[in-house]
Amino acid sequence: MDLLKSFLYKLKAFDLVVVVFYIFLIVINIIFHNNVTHWIIWDLVNLLIIGLAFTIAYFEFKRDSKFWRVIHYWYIAPIILLTFKELYYLVEPIRQHDYDWLFINIDRWMFGGDPASFLLKYSFPLLTEILQIVYSMFYLLPIILGLTLLKDKKYIELDYAVFSIIYGFYLSYLGYFALPGIGPRFTLHHFSFLNQKLPGLWLTPYLRDFIDAGESIPAGTANPAALVQRDVFPSGHTMITLIVMYLSVKLKSRSRYFFIPIGTLLIFATVYLWYHYVIDLFGGLVFMIFSIWTGRYIFNWWRRKLGQEEFEYDKFNKPGK
Repeated sequence: MDLLKSFLYKLKAFDLVVVVFYIFLIVINIIFHNNVTHWIIWDLVNLLIIGLAFTIAYFEFKRDSKFWRVIHYWYIAPIILLTFKELYYLVEPIRQHDYDWLFINIDRWMFGGDPASFLLKYSFPLLTEILQIVYSMFYLLPIILGLTLLKDKKYIELDYAVFSIIYGFYLSYLGYFALPGIGPRFTLHHFSFLNQKLPGLWLTPYLRDFIDAGESIPAGTANPAALVQRDVFPSGHTMITLIVMYLSVKLKSRSRYFFIPIGTLLIFATVYLWYHYVIDLFGGLVFMIFSIWTGRYIFNWWRRKLGQEEFEYDKFNKPGK
């Protein structure tokens, strides 16, 4: 037991989130193994990632070197993408029914119609091109924030930012289990005619193909609506972008002057480009508020367990720190 505690207490708060969520995925795979393809392989991957989290945390604690510090922060990035892909093999086989009808009806109740169709009247190629580029930058935003904090040697702030972002991602993934959906590209519009109905200039079709491939529908897929990732509600793009914008302001990062305009455009793009219903954005906002509110308690609870000083925005953001 003491040996287990000694390993456990070398984890940072964001490592703890990784370990707990992957234990959750292991349990889900076991419970629904009759529905999940290659569930044994996925659980072996999950165990490997848990082991990786412990190993990296251990070496960073023991060596206290810049190399292991950097590895410790950045192993999170590919893990988020890998987790997203594992959900592809879990959500649809387990839940089996989509809730787009519910999202459509809520949007129509709120706005008297479909907002994405309304915005189509005001679309033009240059705007579409700009918004598609901004939308495609989504995964870069947390990385840019992390690099800025790392460059400024704000390590405690970086710990908190990494924790907040991965905690937010995993909460949004739970939303996909609760209310899976595929989005207006498939339900309100004809996916095959997207480039004709909502054209950009030069990069738009290539960026769309790249994003579609990441959602398991590479170009030429015969029935994309049946195969696409169920990742509509809440809007993870909205939730994580709001978290990054919020943290950049609260942590007084210089990057906030970049995130506020780009983040605003990105959130608008989720509806304009037919990826999300408006209710998904409200869901992302609610999940973001819940994530920030509960996350700080969890983060400070774990710091107390490690015998470390609690994190407070004002305490760690004094001029000249």
